[in-house]
Amino acid sequence: MQGRLIYLMGPSGSGKDSLLQAARAPLEAHGCRFARRVITRSAESVGEDALGVTPAEFERLEGEGAFALSWRANGLAYGIPREIDDWLSAGQDVLINGSRGHLEAARHRYPQLLAVLLQVDEEVLRQRLLARGRETPEQIEQRLARSRELQVGSALSPLPLAGEGPGERAGQADTVILDNSGPLQQTVTRLLQLLDETRQCA
Repeated sequence: MQGRLIYLMGPSGSGKDSLLQAARAPLEAHGCRFARRVITRSAESVGEDALGVTPAEFERLEGEGAFALSWRANGLAYGIPREIDDWLSAGQDVLINGSRGHLEAARHRYPQLLAVLLQVDEEVLRQRLLARGRETPEQIEQRLARSRELQVGSALSPLPLAGEGPGERAGQADTVILDNSGPLQQTVTRLLQLLDETRQCA
């Protein structure tokens, strides 16, 4: 039985790294694997547990077919190692930290993926970006503008969570939307809940 690719995405600063860390243990207990991204960012950068490489190293790896998925955003290059295909073939679910701009390409390669969009109130997002200190105020506003453009131009069809209406999936373009403006543990609980619900509907 083929495993399921869980494609977590959201604007920078939405709390994906924190959510991944908090949800890792309970998801791994249920046999879900986590893919470590390869990013053209120094290993000293604060953030997710990613493998930092130089642009030249990334180009070499990409040319050698080392990535199942790869994309560019915000001046950086991102890659998901090909080992996820082995995990999926072995029947294991795999969670990856994806990109909204690359979703359609990911769906083309993995038609049955479950897209999970993490959303945060814009002012909360601005304050989180300022607090982490990675970007200048101008870069932060550029990120916020890109986030708004992706939301407006997206064809995403949100799936309701338990207690919010029918849980039936309407088709391939469905995307589960998680609000992470509140307490992190609340978001973790809702993520685990929706993964159980969508598994039962599959």
